[in-house]
Amino acid sequence: MESDAREESSPTHTEVNGSLSESKLELFGFDSLVNILGLKSMIGEQIPAPSSPRDRRDGEDVSITLGRPKPTGVKLGTMMGVFVPCLQNILGIIYYIRFSWIVGMAGIGESLLLVAFCGLCTFLTSISLSAIATNGAMKGGGPYYLIGRALGPEVGVSIGLCFFLGNAVAGALYVLGAVETFLDAVPSAGIFRENVTHVNATASAQIESPSLHDLQVYGIVVTILLCFIVFGGVKIINRVAPAFLIPVLFSVFCIFAGIPLSKNGDPSPGITGLSLKTFKDNWSSDYQRTNNAGIPDPNGKIYWNFNALVGLFFPAVTGIMAGSNRSASLKDTQRSIPIGTLAATLTTSALYLISVLLFGAIATREELLTDRLLTATVAWPFPAIIYVGIILSTLGAALQSLTGAPRLLAAIANDDILPVLNYFKVADGNEPHLATLFTAFICSGCVVIGNLDLITPTVTMFFLLCYAGVNLSCFLLDLLDAPSWRPRWKFHHWCLSLLGASLCIVIMFLISWTFTVVSLALVSLIYYYVCIKGKAGDWGDGFKSAYFQLALRSLRSLGASQVHPKNWYPIPLIFCRPWGKLPENVPCHPKLADFANCMKKKGRGMSIFVSILDGDYHECAEDAKTACKQLSTYIDYKRCEGVAEIVVARNMSDGFRGIVQTMGLGNLKPNIVVMRYPEIWRRENLTEIPATFVSIINDCIVANKAVVIVKGLDEWPNEYQRQYGTIDLYWIVRDGGLMLLLSQLLLTKDSFESCKIQVFCIAEEDADAEELKADVKKFLYDLRMQAEVIVITMKSWEVHVEGGAQQDESMEAFTAAQRRISTYLEEIKETARREGTPLMADGKPVVVNEQQVEKFLYTTLKLNSTILRYSRMAAVVLVSLPPPPLSHPAYFYMEYMDLLVENVPRLLMVRGYRRDVVTLFT
Repeated sequence: MESDAREESSPTHTEVNGSLSESKLELFGFDSLVNILGLKSMIGEQIPAPSSPRDRRDGEDVSITLGRPKPTGVKLGTMMGVFVPCLQNILGIIYYIRFSWIVGMAGIGESLLLVAFCGLCTFLTSISLSAIATNGAMKGGGPYYLIGRALGPEVGVSIGLCFFLGNAVAGALYVLGAVETFLDAVPSAGIFRENVTHVNATASAQIESPSLHDLQVYGIVVTILLCFIVFGGVKIINRVAPAFLIPVLFSVFCIFAGIPLSKNGDPSPGITGLSLKTFKDNWSSDYQRTNNAGIPDPNGKIYWNFNALVGLFFPAVTGIMAGSNRSASLKDTQRSIPIGTLAATLTTSALYLISVLLFGAIATREELLTDRLLTATVAWPFPAIIYVGIILSTLGAALQSLTGAPRLLAAIANDDILPVLNYFKVADGNEPHLATLFTAFICSGCVVIGNLDLITPTVTMFFLLCYAGVNLSCFLLDLLDAPSWRPRWKFHHWCLSLLGASLCIVIMFLISWTFTVVSLALVSLIYYYVCIKGKAGDWGDGFKSAYFQLALRSLRSLGASQVHPKNWYPIPLIFCRPWGKLPENVPCHPKLADFANCMKKKGRGMSIFVSILDGDYHECAEDAKTACKQLSTYIDYKRCEGVAEIVVARNMSDGFRGIVQTMGLGNLKPNIVVMRYPEIWRRENLTEIPATFVSIINDCIVANKAVVIVKGLDEWPNEYQRQYGTIDLYWIVRDGGLMLLLSQLLLTKDSFESCKIQVFCIAEEDADAEELKADVKKFLYDLRMQAEVIVITMKSWEVHVEGGAQQDESMEAFTAAQRRISTYLEEIKETARREGTPLMADGKPVVVNEQQVEKFLYTTLKLNSTILRYSRMAAVVLVSLPPPPLSHPAYFYMEYMDLLVENVPRLLMVRGYRRDVVTLFT
């Protein structure tokens, strides 16, 4: 540690105090706070990354982001960094060339309702945005970054791509607005001419409107010119951005200055000046049909109502994300974004409300509906100012869209969630040229449509989806209230966010349920595509927090009492530690994962895969981490729902004893221990296996865990290997119905669905056979289980086995087991006589009743011969697992088990625990 401190300190020896301070603090295993907080960076010293000997040993990168950021250029304040960009994006084309038309169509009353309705939506979204943006540092991507980190990468990418499309389409909206304004101001510039006749009940007039082909041609040209500017870089755009705001503000001033003078200075008969009569006449709505250019026409194709006007007007309140998009250029994001965004939202909403009252009072309804540029008509001192202001503001907004959309797409691509977006990746500091070309292509396609009123609902849907995502993000984070949720902006509540999200959805359906369904379907398709093709990413999103809190609440609701049999689920503890060796990079026997899946109904449930490493924990901690990651990866590869755990212990017995006592929480503790039968112990002379095997079974019995031991694991079928025949159950002792339940779970799998169940019951006397068979049939009927019941009478253990081939095979194994037990017994007796100690085996005193040993051998012989006689061709055999006899050597128990499983290819030995897992009642 001292050498590390010397290496990380200053290379000179002049700073003695600093070196001594750091060497003292090395006792704590971390660097000095002076280094971490970046105080030395104030005097220009190069500070290495904070680390400690423990961190370096773990091999993990430790980064502490408490230091002062390095200066990266001029930082913007609240006014120029947030308020001005939001104001410039919000106050745009709709206000100049459609707002007075909206007032004429909807009337003053419904126009006020329209402005308040849309303004409330963006105001609530601004509150949610302020809360999320002040909960930590922000990177590139704007709302995509906020939504993705709150709702997860899948939702973030889905809404982010739609928001990108919204920005790209909005660019076309602004381009068409600028071109339409230019052609209205200079009609002679039109290449194609189109005269539209407006007819109403009182008059008929010829009104010249821009041709669709003129809009398309000029729109494509303007889009190409803007792309050349965007390719020049963001520096050029930032230099000219303030110039776009001045015409906007000046034009608004000219409009309000010209309204009091409108009657005297305007020769048009439709301009009445501020008049109470005009105000009353325009209070109610007058929805009617229009042509594609918005000119009233009784034979027009478009019928306007309040819902349609919501879709037309809503883009006039969008643009509240402009400040969050520039978070990297702000001095203080956590102060500037809330104040600037909300100030811009409230300012524009107030401007719209006042404009509704003024526009409704200065012109007749016919003038409002036919004069597409009423703002220019009433402007003081001359209309040209409004034309110039509209054109420059819309071109500036289009330039911002063509600048922001490619960077949003590049931010999504740089997160490396979707491989298909890798073409749009850019290095830090580089311009997203390919993303800009793609954005220009989308913008040009929308320009070709050429209809402003058809494009605006599309933009509205994409922006509303984004706003709904921001509100839902804040709602989820506010509702969960995780320890990391500490936004500096205090004026927020989950009710407000939920109301904001609901308003977004309601507005979407008000505009057009068709567009809403299409947009939601598009988001769903992107979400589904990201889930399938996307790379997994853990951003600490709100859904993970929700899952965690839901799990905690569910765990508490389960309590500590026993689970009712109707709600009992198998939670197997899969013991992965093999009795032999597995190939390299295979942390678990492949068929154990297949068997674990067979213990679940339709994949529901959880398995815990556990392995034990022998050794000291401090020395093997790194190996345990590596093994756990490897085991987790293997579980996912085998598509098994489960978790991996690695335990380091002095030996397998101690490790398993710790696992069986501590694994799990509350009622979510594992209830079944699954392991492989050690078939190789005698073949490979692994003499330590019997004691370990018996110790594990005894630990399970003491801990009240069920046990399932799989013999013939190598032959266990996978999901594609269909089995035929029967599943035979040798039901000897009461096990709570676990054996019956396991057989039913096997039938739910494709591998065993063609099999039938046979239940073999063992009766000690012939007189009990018929009564036992009737009772078991009734019991199975009440349990809704289809099975054939067969009762076998086992005579007393003194009677030898009857039968041909089965007798020969079993007797041969029986004789060999007798011989080995006698030899082992003589060895431990000789050792006890030689050392003068009691009879010992495996370091423990034992009591050997040779008559009882003989009885146990005959019992297992009888059962083995019975299994071979009736179930030699069965797909799988289930038999009750006998517990290890007290005071018997572990070697004897292994001989009993070997005799029981002899020549049975696929066998499950099952032992239940002191409770029922099935019930007769509904």
